[in-house]
Amino acid sequence: WSEVACVHVKNRRHLQEEDEEQQQEYGTAQINIDFDKVAFPDRPPILGFGGAFTEAAALNFNSLSQQGQDAVIELLFGKSGLGYTLGRTHINSCDFSVESYSHDDTDGDFTLDDFDTEVTHDLESGMVDMMLLAQKSVDESFPKEVDEYGMRIIASPWSPPSWMKAPTSDDVEGALHAELMTGSALPVCLRDGVGEDSKYAASWALFFDKFITAYANHGVKFYGLTVQNEPEFPAPWDACAYDVSHEGDFIANHLGPQLEKSHPDVKLLFFDHNKDHMVKWANELLAKDHPASKYIDGTAVHWYAGGMDRLLDGAQGNPNMHRMVSELDVMDVRKDHVLLGSEACHCPTTGYAGGDLSIAWARAMRNVHTILADLAAGSNGFIEWNLILDSIGGPNHLGNLCDSPVLAVPHRALDAEKDFPAQLGFEHAGHPFGEVHGDNKTREELNAEGSPAKYLDLGVVVQPMYYYVGHITRFIRPGSRAVHGLVGASAGDPEVRTFRPKGQRVAGGGINDLARNGIEVTLWPCEGSTRQEWLLNEQKQLQVFGHDWLGAPTTSCLAQKPDKDFDGLLLTTCNIAENKSGLFEVVPVEGKQSKVHIVSSNNKKSCLVVQPLRNNGGAYGPRGGAQVNVGSCDHPWAEWGFDSSTGEITSSAFDALGEVCLTTGWPFLQVGAFDTSATTAANGAVIVTNEAGEHANYVIKNRGETVLAASIPPKSIQTITFN
Repeated sequence: WSEVACVHVKNRRHLQEEDEEQQQEYGTAQINIDFDKVAFPDRPPILGFGGAFTEAAALNFNSLSQQGQDAVIELLFGKSGLGYTLGRTHINSCDFSVESYSHDDTDGDFTLDDFDTEVTHDLESGMVDMMLLAQKSVDESFPKEVDEYGMRIIASPWSPPSWMKAPTSDDVEGALHAELMTGSALPVCLRDGVGEDSKYAASWALFFDKFITAYANHGVKFYGLTVQNEPEFPAPWDACAYDVSHEGDFIANHLGPQLEKSHPDVKLLFFDHNKDHMVKWANELLAKDHPASKYIDGTAVHWYAGGMDRLLDGAQGNPNMHRMVSELDVMDVRKDHVLLGSEACHCPTTGYAGGDLSIAWARAMRNVHTILADLAAGSNGFIEWNLILDSIGGPNHLGNLCDSPVLAVPHRALDAEKDFPAQLGFEHAGHPFGEVHGDNKTREELNAEGSPAKYLDLGVVVQPMYYYVGHITRFIRPGSRAVHGLVGASAGDPEVRTFRPKGQRVAGGGINDLARNGIEVTLWPCEGSTRQEWLLNEQKQLQVFGHDWLGAPTTSCLAQKPDKDFDGLLLTTCNIAENKSGLFEVVPVEGKQSKVHIVSSNNKKSCLVVQPLRNNGGAYGPRGGAQVNVGSCDHPWAEWGFDSSTGEITSSAFDALGEVCLTTGWPFLQVGAFDTSATTAANGAVIVTNEAGEHANYVIKNRGETVLAASIPPKSIQTITFN
């Protein structure tokens, strides 16, 4: 990180590094904030940010020297580092374990007399000690936060012991129970279901109880539990599936009463899966007449897209986050209900292994976008997946290698012996994605790319996503709250946009990396970028163009029907034969100059319409990510402006606030604004991030008064603190 002073110029503040000439060529985005307008005053504040204490993380942490370990703890939890205050760990093994393991493997031990109350495996792997070091660092680094917040860790199960599980399709015919902890029967993994009389469900609930007690005896007191990691996915790794009905019955009949009796202070979070079905589960299990609802303290949600396209991870489901917060109000759920991002990572492998700095940078920008968007929608925190992994993103006993902000590369340490192996004994994956390109770069090359040599000398690689996320975690401390903030269009000349100067008709900002099937189509203030550039092609499809992170060209078209899970239009294939894309006609609105209906040729009675976000857009307001759908052409929100020369499709549905443009995903220039007065010296913080390949000029206005004028370089992030 680098700090830049602000200087006063004619009653305005400017960043010292600002280039005045840049102000003249392009428009200046108006970033409108209101520190007095807290988005969710009746909900819990932001609890913090963090990562997961997996077995893989602990093994990699322990592979470092004492100096290396000290550095990692400070990097992740210290005051000069990220200042993480949230964590997650697994009950029994997960895929980021060397192999499957359980704390009680005795078949039929329903009272768990053989439960390992020392949780020996977790002690020997170093998981417990790593959590204790994190707690100590947080307590010493943030003494003012300790009483109310401090280090908060949640525990999540991947799988019960195999003897509790029903046989899967991989087991021999007639098997009494699953042979392995990997995989799961459907619709529920437990041998005799989750009814009131289920011996296995009762024993599994007791297992949670004993696990909490065992860790507490070692000094780790859990803040909360989730019922099950990714319950809708019978994964090839350690897994236990539930549908919504069975998870509800398990909570109501077993887990809820068990925790209420033995650990009433431990919060219970349900779901713990992707954003697509979160609202559906909430509508059932949080209903006041559902017997599970009284035991549920919060919702855990993952950032994954759920399909095979990993470039969609972190890119889908934000409107569903807004729906979720709205449903909590509509259903009159307790105001202290927590909505927590509980898992996020990029796969496959690591930025260091891939060696392409642009991809590592793109991953960092995606992390920041998702965190800011989730907080604006009402989330209370964000937990990354593994805190630290090895150079290829393991170990993972199913080869599901992924990235993390910090990597352990003890073979690169200055004091490493000459023949120190590049992969340690716990890593069995080899090189499934080819050579580790980072290992072929010199210390000086990596330092020049932003991975500081001082940490590499200790065997630690600090990746771009670490520094990007730090722009949030270091300043948005526990107790902070999201306030209104949105990047508006440029002021003045209507022909000038933030990324398109006067006289230019071609969209700016660089390559659109969101022109991709599965991306949600939304509405944001117009910025003149390629993310807001549309072509009505010869087949009458609304088409967008771009490149993905790997540099491959992409093109997608607007779908003809709303997605069943996200309830809005997405980008889809332009292949006419697949009949997924919409066919549209642009028809002038009678008596309204420059206004058109975008009529669906698939259904002549339907038009493209604006679909507002359910909670009025949260901290962004109604213009920050409203959806697009098909509906009645008679609706006033079915009127659009379409400038074929620039490719902009605009709406005045929020007329008093300003027009919005049809956008692939989200705009290049984004903002998050926060009241940070609860636990920091600063009263507020504004985070500006620019995903474009070009600089952007902006002014920040608090309640209409200009407080800062500045410019942000391409693919950059800035945090501005206010007193």
